[in-house]
Amino acid sequence: MENTTSKDPLHGITLKKILEDLVAYYGFDTLGELIKIKCFIENPSVKSSLTFLRKTDWARKKVEELYIRTLPKLK
Repeated sequence: MENTTSKDPLHGITLKKILEDLVAYYGFDTLGELIKIKCFIENPSVKSSLTFLRKTDWARKKVEELYIRTLPKLK
């Protein structure tokens, strides 16, 4: 069997980890400016944001795109 590695930069990374890393790096205030969604602006929390992002594909896609752009800064 061949060992193949995924070319997906998000392979193996949970949405919770993505969100926690972005909140640690930017904070909810800056996240709300970068991605204008209510769960980052009004009474933000990781739990409520995860609930919204798991239900809303377009918002999750924006968060994942920001994470990919931010990834080099996180390492």
